[in-house]
Amino acid sequence: MVPSVGVVLPTHNRPELLRRALESVLAQEYAGELRAIVVYDRAEPDLSLVSDRVEVIKNDRAPGLAGARNSGILALGTDLVAFCDDDDQWLPGKLAAQVEALQAEPGAVLCSSGIMIDFDGRELPRLAGTGRVTYDALIQDRMMSVHSSTYVARRAALVEIGMVDESIPGAQGEDWDLALRAARRHPIVNVDEPCVRVLWGLTSYYAQAWETKVAALEWFLDRYPEIGRSPAAAGRVYGQIAFGCATVGRRADAVRWSARALRANWKERRVPFALAVASGAVSGKRVLLALHTRGRGI
Repeated sequence: MVPSVGVVLPTHNRPELLRRALESVLAQEYAGELRAIVVYDRAEPDLSLVSDRVEVIKNDRAPGLAGARNSGILALGTDLVAFCDDDDQWLPGKLAAQVEALQAEPGAVLCSSGIMIDFDGRELPRLAGTGRVTYDALIQDRMMSVHSSTYVARRAALVEIGMVDESIPGAQGEDWDLALRAARRHPIVNVDEPCVRVLWGLTSYYAQAWETKVAALEWFLDRYPEIGRSPAAAGRVYGQIAFGCATVGRRADAVRWSARALRANWKERRVPFALAVASGAVSGKRVLLALHTRGRGI
């Protein structure tokens, strides 16, 4: 039996991008039932999108991305649930390949895939390099390709592990947290080829929200002590916090977190960026622009 699939598209005032994302979902060639639910977060729903395969609702949970995703999950009754952010696009064949991979591992909660980053028209593939992503691997490396717009999950199992955590500051990293909790139960199944085009860059709603990013990273350190016990993982997260503090002008905190990052991992490559921004030699935005041009993040 081919499982039914419901796709959650959270959105906030990006009508043109949303329509593009929705079209890419509905264009999937899939033998089973496929429906989409567009969840408007702090915005007036566009009822013109409603059709026999598209439902439109308001986020009735915590304001923000996590609440919007959960509103969609709870409104669906499908076997599987998938996510697509309103500024991304599913590529042809994405859904069928992932459902096949997920069905091959009955114990798995979640399936991800590779992505194609679209930065200012330049396409850069990002792959995990494996067909199974473990909990330990996700602690060690955030893995850019394990991205929310690639997720296809068993709905019942997703509800069992707690859906999307709405307590994370600004819902920053909610997809990483969800992937960690899913992988703790069973390794994430991964279709290691680009199946989603991810629009990436400084236009993202979250690209400049560094005070919130810092708070979210501190939340992760508290929730997942394994990060602090791993030199590579600790260095990465401490370095990201240092960069965030530097970007918002918290120079002393940037230096303190940079020192912690170097103690954890003396080769941590984010520290020079954080210290350069803290010194005023370069802006955080300029560093991010240079990294994004190469398909990288901080």
